[in-house]
Amino acid sequence: MIIKTATAAFLAILTSFTFLLFSPTPKSSYHSLFISDSLSSNTSISRHLHTLTRRPHVAGTPANAAAAAYVLSIFTSSNLLSRITPYHVALTYPISRSLSLTPSPSSPPITFDLQQETYPGDPYADVAAEVLPTFHAFAKSGDVTGHVVYVNYGRVEDYETLKKMGVNVSGTIVLARYGEIYRGSIVQIAYEQGAVGTLVYTDRKDYGGGGGGRWFPEEKWLPPSGVQVGTVYNGIGDPTTPGWASSEECERLSDEEVEKGGDLTLIPSLPISGADGETILRAIGGQVANDDWQGSGDAPTYRVGPGPGVVHLSYAGKQVIEQIENVIGVIEGEEEPDRFVILGNHRDAWTFGAVDPNSGTAALLEIAQRLGKLQEKGWKPRRTIILCNWDAEEYGLVSLSPSVTISILYAPGFWASATPQLDELLKQATQQVKDPDNSSQTLYQAWIGSSSSPTIGRLGSGESDFAAFVQYIGIPSADMAFGKGYPVYHSMYDDFVWMEKFGDPFFHRHVAVASLWGLIALWLADAEFVPFDYTSYALELQKYMKDLEVEISDKNINLTPLFKSIEELKKAATIINNQRREIEQNEGWPSIWKKDHFKVRELNDRLMMAERAFTDQDGLFGRSWYKHLIYGPSRNDDYGSKSLPGVDEAIEKAKRLNTAESWKFVQHEVWRVARVVRRAAKVINGDLT
Repeated sequence: MIIKTATAAFLAILTSFTFLLFSPTPKSSYHSLFISDSLSSNTSISRHLHTLTRRPHVAGTPANAAAAAYVLSIFTSSNLLSRITPYHVALTYPISRSLSLTPSPSSPPITFDLQQETYPGDPYADVAAEVLPTFHAFAKSGDVTGHVVYVNYGRVEDYETLKKMGVNVSGTIVLARYGEIYRGSIVQIAYEQGAVGTLVYTDRKDYGGGGGGRWFPEEKWLPPSGVQVGTVYNGIGDPTTPGWASSEECERLSDEEVEKGGDLTLIPSLPISGADGETILRAIGGQVANDDWQGSGDAPTYRVGPGPGVVHLSYAGKQVIEQIENVIGVIEGEEEPDRFVILGNHRDAWTFGAVDPNSGTAALLEIAQRLGKLQEKGWKPRRTIILCNWDAEEYGLVSLSPSVTISILYAPGFWASATPQLDELLKQATQQVKDPDNSSQTLYQAWIGSSSSPTIGRLGSGESDFAAFVQYIGIPSADMAFGKGYPVYHSMYDDFVWMEKFGDPFFHRHVAVASLWGLIALWLADAEFVPFDYTSYALELQKYMKDLEVEISDKNINLTPLFKSIEELKKAATIINNQRREIEQNEGWPSIWKKDHFKVRELNDRLMMAERAFTDQDGLFGRSWYKHLIYGPSRNDDYGSKSLPGVDEAIEKAKRLNTAESWKFVQHEVWRVARVVRRAAKVINGDLT
């Protein structure tokens, strides 16, 4: 008996010693290696971006297919299980367009050439002819003539200002400057106000450096001939296949059915340059526009019209079914292969796309290569990591499945947006990465500046890669970048030269974002407990409620149900955090073989599924694709992010109508939000998973 006991004790000691001697490298060591200088390379990122932007590569073109093949080659060489997944989607291209201006009845017409100009020494002059003629994707074909009215940024409030001035836009062609709302919203609002056509230009005040006379390639500003192209589609995904995948021989809606769907604009539109916009502005008379509607100091005085200038706009486009290609790279998880962490960025561009989107794609390829090197050293993720390079995003998120993070990089100043349960993760990760513009501090220190904590935006916009993830499915997501807004956006001048001279000359910001993006992915993939904290979500909702309470304090709207549900969410978040800590504290040597792995997985499921509980199958009123009731785009601006969008829209309508029925609908929307918040609390508590 004594011998047996001694032998058992010896075996236990030997087993422990062997476990310690041959225990695998801690995941944290691999994470530190991932962000180390030994694995990062601004040279390789620069090379990726240069390769991706050699030619214009609009969705559906051979050049974009070649870019997809390059991404696939990097994924494959980095030891990712890689493939190209094709789809066949509806895309539009311009056939013809023309624009002329008759400044006055006695003046000869001016015909605009609608060309973006190359410059002496332009290294891309030989492929400039491959840039598509300037156009709006999914624009209505048509031929219209009318007096011109200047409508500032084309917002609803701008038309309200015009009405107060006694200006009627019905039957006119409106001239709007880009910069405050989504271009599709500009055209849609113009149609609703009675306009017959829309011209959208880029004002020197916003994109040309204020009229200083220097622009790209000497300075970062958009040249006078530069045009910002883009889509005016107000929906999400292929308009001919709403709700199902666009395969080669799938069911499709007819053109008439698509038009009746309400997401296509119904009047012709065209993007034009700042120079052409100013020429038209000189032909507009009438009242002088307000000071905040004026241009830069040396610009002409802006008047609102109508006329006397008359514009003739003609546009013809074609809709075709083209093949697009998503590139997918997978590293299968070792312990939870059925749980996915997805990193995504789109590849297609309106022209060369150095900033948008391929600064993000170059960073994605850098991450792939670093992950490949980690695999060579023995690292395997706990959960599956999927790298996705989407196609046809620019047309309206046509091919997008959801993605966890995206990034574009072009100026100092880091910013991030996320669903709130990721706030703490973002803060912790930025404390591990150096500020690329000041190596003496962390990215977190640069982010917060002189404040005590960083400002984290929310993912309400309907026109970015994360939209399908957050607003349709309800999956925790984040979006991050350096810089906000850049002058050559969606123009022919968004090329490698601009990036190398003005955006990120040494590609240090690219390296920093690759480090941060990849580190967050590693933490999400490798952490035993998914690092979500719903306390942040509850606190964020409480902030929204304070604002809402003030806004409708005199309208007899009962907010108690929503207050109670938020309190339930806060309690649930506290409970699950305590449960996680309790399990972690019990993970000592004595319990290593009896640890309940099922309990860990079940807790993680609750954390992962809670975001989905904030969605509602009926979606926002009149916009059923948007299922998320906490975050969504503004009805009159797909770029705009709204908290509690359904409640917000109902309040706007009720203020306008001021009827008992309209305020009753506000109460209904409050109840809807209260129900999804309560459902999220139940999911976190384990009552609904």
